[in-house]
Amino acid sequence: MFDLFSWSHILILLAVALVVVGPKDLPKLMNMIGKWAGNARAMANEFKKSFDDMARQSELDELRKEITDLKAHQSLADLESEVGKPLNMDMPCGPLDTGPDPRAGELQITDTAPPPRVTASS
Repeated sequence: MFDLFSWSHILILLAVALVVVGPKDLPKLMNMIGKWAGNARAMANEFKKSFDDMARQSELDELRKEITDLKAHQSLADLESEVGKPLNMDMPCGPLDTGPDPRAGELQITDTAPPPRVTASS
């Protein structure tokens, strides 16, 4: 709180105030200074709060504008139809869909077991 003054400066100011004001009126002066500092702090907090409220309101206005722009450019029906479409038509969509034919060197995955291999025995 007292970043501006060191403790030695504060003691010198108190000694000068004691000599100038006097011991009788010093508590009244300190009380008045305390009230003034409290009022200044309350005003600063109120200013900060109003500034934060203005910033929050401007952010809300920007969000509202973005939402109205999105609503104007693309309707909800368009979004619903896009959600129902698969993303990639080359990918298999279900367990029975085998997908595209395998390329050379690839194995095709099926649900059935492969036929047994017949080996020639001599």
